[in-house]
Amino acid sequence: MALASPALSAEGLPTLGTQPNASVYKVRGAVIEIAALRGDIVRVRIGRNGNRPPPDESWAALGTSRESRAPIERFTRGQIAGFTTSVIKVTVDQESGAIVISDRKTGRVLMADRRQAFRADPDGAGFSMGKSLPDDAHYFGLGDKFGPLDLLGRSFAMWNTDSYGFQEGHDPLYKDIPFFVGYTRQGYYGFFLDNTWRTTFDFGHEKPGQVTIAADNGPIDYYVMAGPTPKDVERQYAWLTGTPAMPPRWTLGFQQSRWGYPTEASVRDIVAHLKRDRIPTDAMWLDVDYQQNYRPFTVDPKTFPRFHDMVQTFSREGVHTIAITDLHIADHPNAGYAPYDTGIAQDRFVKKADGTNYIAPVWPGPALFPDFTQKATRDWWGALYRQFYLTDGIAGFWNDMDEPAVFDTPTKTMPLDNIHRIDEPGFASRKALHAEIHNIYGMQNHRATYEGLLALKPNERPYVMTRASYAGGQRYGTTWTGDNSSNWNHLRLTVPMLESLGLGGFAFAGADIGGFAGSPSADLLTRWIEIGMFQPLARDHSDEDSQPQEPWVGGKAQEDIRRRFIEERYRLLPYNYTLAEEAARTGIPMIRPLFMEFPEGLLNGIPLDLAAWGQFMWGPSLMVAPPPTPESPAPYSVTLPAGGWYDYWTGKPVSGVKPLKLWGASGMFLTLKDEGAASPHALPVTPRLDQLPVFVRAGSIIPRQALVQSTDETPKGPLEIDVYPGANCHGSVYADDGHSFDYRNGAYSRTDLTCMQHSDGSIDVSIGKPEGSYTPWWHSYHIVVHGVTRRLSQSVIERGHTLAVVYDADQQSVALEFPTSADAIKVALQ
Repeated sequence: MALASPALSAEGLPTLGTQPNASVYKVRGAVIEIAALRGDIVRVRIGRNGNRPPPDESWAALGTSRESRAPIERFTRGQIAGFTTSVIKVTVDQESGAIVISDRKTGRVLMADRRQAFRADPDGAGFSMGKSLPDDAHYFGLGDKFGPLDLLGRSFAMWNTDSYGFQEGHDPLYKDIPFFVGYTRQGYYGFFLDNTWRTTFDFGHEKPGQVTIAADNGPIDYYVMAGPTPKDVERQYAWLTGTPAMPPRWTLGFQQSRWGYPTEASVRDIVAHLKRDRIPTDAMWLDVDYQQNYRPFTVDPKTFPRFHDMVQTFSREGVHTIAITDLHIADHPNAGYAPYDTGIAQDRFVKKADGTNYIAPVWPGPALFPDFTQKATRDWWGALYRQFYLTDGIAGFWNDMDEPAVFDTPTKTMPLDNIHRIDEPGFASRKALHAEIHNIYGMQNHRATYEGLLALKPNERPYVMTRASYAGGQRYGTTWTGDNSSNWNHLRLTVPMLESLGLGGFAFAGADIGGFAGSPSADLLTRWIEIGMFQPLARDHSDEDSQPQEPWVGGKAQEDIRRRFIEERYRLLPYNYTLAEEAARTGIPMIRPLFMEFPEGLLNGIPLDLAAWGQFMWGPSLMVAPPPTPESPAPYSVTLPAGGWYDYWTGKPVSGVKPLKLWGASGMFLTLKDEGAASPHALPVTPRLDQLPVFVRAGSIIPRQALVQSTDETPKGPLEIDVYPGANCHGSVYADDGHSFDYRNGAYSRTDLTCMQHSDGSIDVSIGKPEGSYTPWWHSYHIVVHGVTRRLSQSVIERGHTLAVVYDADQQSVALEFPTSADAIKVALQ
């Protein structure tokens, strides 16, 4: 039913009072508190039935951000009241309670309530909100949603669910992030609903022209971020919920895994085979096979008799071991099982409604579930890693089944009336139903592991991967898309899934290469490895019922293709690590939708990605363009955004482009006017299994290195700098020790790179003065400038030093090499 509508005073909208840089209103029985956290971020909290909003508590939004305030100017004009910031205008209608948030300078509406803005469920617990859906709107995000990138016309539930064997259209999945990036009127904004109960988002599915947001219970508490660019939105969201945890450098290498390496000998054989075939590798994952009776924090002494020695041997070979540690603790009393004994002694487990410990079947049989809403429980959990982390030398950990998943129940999880006992800084101590805690349970498991490892090694970056999470979970490590399937459609939809996770803060995410459930054909595995090398986490993983899918499966020809792409990932490590540092510093993801780099590149009124299915940006400079239907041999068309492009594999400028055709709203193909580099184009491509189209944006400078077999190996020779002249030509290279937090105290190296092409064909390349106190591994630069169509015979470095250059007419490039310097270097190629 509608919220009650009490009488209003003749003076207009009755304010209950003001707070610093915030306003509080009462209208239609709702108490509306609107605060400007920054000039470009506002927070709306609404209390119902005449009550103020509940206490200001959040598992997701940082306390420092929630407490921040920006200057505002209040106004009242008849029945409309509100305020402005330096960026945003907020209005509240006294008759309906409708809120409109717009860009102050342009008037562009970011989010507007429908006339009947808020509705309460009959029991008063749940609510729904109706927002206007503009004709040109598009929506992106919400976490691991399996389908097209654009959410428009569909509806979604926020409820973490064990979804083995999920297929397109299945919802919900493993993690839910109630944050989306919206587009309207050539601008982007962000919306985050901070409510951990089961919620739903409907983008014009059931009610055309309306975005409906509803929850079973919990607060009406949301944030609107003004953008206006996608990168602005990502920075704003990261400021609010935290930046992604900076991973160790080795996590960017190739990683091998399988549920179904049953013995120590089988694991050693896999690593030996990788080394023998010279497939660069940085990590070996251990699924539940290594445990004794599937009990977390145990090792089976029969099947893994020399576990410690195995881990240490791998480490000396540059292979890091990652072990699964599921959260369910076996109900195994009087057996010397320390996690059970200490957990029972400290009363660390979730309770049933009657106050007794909740016990349910998972991998080890009957099991208990830690209550991670208590800081003391998280501390206890983190200490369980001492043997694995400090003594055995396991480098990273994997929290699976943490939705939480429970066997033999139709809901796949624990009862909603189970009891959690919140005892957490920033929260009032209280009991909470599992219905409230469910969506943050996996996130708090992730947090407990991350903070536990940090306590054991305070200056080492923990590496922890989780399957379930919530907004803000990016602060504790990485994630993956869960138990995907070995089919072409799962490969096809991996890209939008990872893009959506990246938009929601999880810059470091991946999908099981080859698919987890089922067995890929040789061609599918090859194509998946190719694309997977341009994604944050490159892990080949499968289940125990599938056929083997290591890189050599399928014969030498297939292995050679796969090895070549894995090797390319290692050559790109300087670029990739620079992307990782940017993500950890700013929140801007590594894998990006095209609209993030080309927000103005609208085609036929829609963001570029929606016309260029399957293409994505790997950082700011590389565009990966796999076939939109990857199993098809049919030619397809790559959309090249405006600005000029080079072929990554040859280094040459792209030729043979055609005017771009789009499917118009009238049902006819539209051919865009060809305005040279200022307009997008189409490039016809015939797919080949041994090729993956990758393009370099003109104006990019990409650092690369010599091939290594592990990220722990120091590359030989110079740092390679590939220059692709174009407008606003720039790049950068970042380095640090790869594992510690010393970079926070200045022990890093960041070097800006720029170039300028003159009308006579000469080119200047500038290498900035390195920033930071860290000395990277390279002692010289090998510069290759691409797209050079005339001979450049010499280079003049600042201070008059002259070097010869090597001109390659076939490759249209010039190359030269010179030592590094503690100062800036400018090279003039003439």
